[in-house]
Amino acid sequence: MIMRIFIGILFLLISLLAEGQNIGDLFKSMPSELLPGVSEGNKTMLLVDSGETTVPYALGEIKKLRQSNDYLEIKTSDIGTTQWKLLPIEKDSTIICVIKTVCANACDSHISFYTTNWEKIDNNTFLPEISQEIFFDSSKKEMENYKYGVSLQHIYPISAAFSESGSDLTLTFNYKPLLTEDQIAEIKPFLKSDTIVLKWENVSFRQ
Repeated sequence: MIMRIFIGILFLLISLLAEGQNIGDLFKSMPSELLPGVSEGNKTMLLVDSGETTVPYALGEIKKLRQSNDYLEIKTSDIGTTQWKLLPIEKDSTIICVIKTVCANACDSHISFYTTNWEKIDNNTFLPEISQEIFFDSSKKEMENYKYGVSLQHIYPISAAFSESGSDLTLTFNYKPLLTEDQIAEIKPFLKSDTIVLKWENVSFRQ
């Protein structure tokens, strides 16, 4: 009986610890390959820093931009940022969404998902296919130049961002820096919008 009580208390404590995890705890336990060259001490410094301090990094210096209980954004270079967001899913669990964005000629993001033990999860589980086509109005497929606009090979850059307090994901189609004014004018009539919001519905992102 005493052993059963002890085991019950142990499981309760483990459950409470899991529920109490915030993005800072998970950032500190994150595998080094997700932010190479950043020491445990530097991770701690970034978390407690007010945002004015920079720490050494392989690509220069890194700096915290925004932080809340379930969200963290860090500037990783002059052209790069990384976001970490805790997302609630069914059965009182959470997953981590990581967005790495590079803004060279145009901003482009890579999105990945992990368990709170930092095991990678297939993107298809939580995210619809993201391509330039989701920004185009499919009802205009039969119109002249529609296929031209969709098929331009160098207008793929799509950036993704969370707000500090929300779980919805804003996608931005960054085609303008890569096109001429004439090209922009040709595809503009076929675009629904330059931005799309994917809403988090506790199991996946949906339009």
